[in-house]
Amino acid sequence: MARDLLLRGMFAGLLAAVLATWFARGLGEPQVDLAIAFEAAHSAIAHAGAGAGAMPDVELVSRATQKGIGLLTAVCLYGAAVGGLFALVFTVAYGRVGRIGPRTLALALAAAAFVAIVLVPALKYPPTPPAVGRHETVGFRTMVYFTMIALSLASLVVSVRLGGRWAQRMGGFNAMLAAAAVYAALVFALFVMLPPVNEVPADFPAVVLWNFRIAAIVMQAVLWTAIGLGFGVMAERQLRRA
Repeated sequence: MARDLLLRGMFAGLLAAVLATWFARGLGEPQVDLAIAFEAAHSAIAHAGAGAGAMPDVELVSRATQKGIGLLTAVCLYGAAVGGLFALVFTVAYGRVGRIGPRTLALALAAAAFVAIVLVPALKYPPTPPAVGRHETVGFRTMVYFTMIALSLASLVVSVRLGGRWAQRMGGFNAMLAAAAVYAALVFALFVMLPPVNEVPADFPAVVLWNFRIAAIVMQAVLWTAIGLGFGVMAERQLRRA
């Protein structure tokens, strides 16, 4: 059973990745092009100031490849991996969180994953396009971002477990509100403790930055919604046959 659900989760992730890529091409890639043009203009000014001996940057992968087959391949690999992990979490949770149907559970798990993995980390460390951030701080920014994701997931697990314990004494609805309050408090503490990152150039177009961040979050919302809906339907059919 777990193997069948795992395969269906990976397939749902692939389908969701194709849909998310389509949204990314329409919403996100135009903003990336604008950001790259901004970076290229600054680079040209820097090279002009350095004199004739300065060598321009060499593009290793063409932009057409990056936003075409490159984007599709990366998102599909990500979607398949996330879909497989999602199926494993669903397998563990199914039958242990009350009398919830497969489709409802899958959609609830997808919503929780979107909040803990995408939305909360993005509030602390918003996604940024090319030309935003210094090259020497890439490692630090990557470390704190993934730390935020890990601690956000840990806070979600703690909140859910506490909510499950409180459900018998407080009732399901009140326990859910209490668990949400615990998660919010833990997230607030993380926002205070983790270091801030603000490396947006003063002259970077605010509209481009805003549109890119909205597009990045919408792409993730489309991915997780599609995984929750698609996997829920496939899991329900599989469980009925079993």
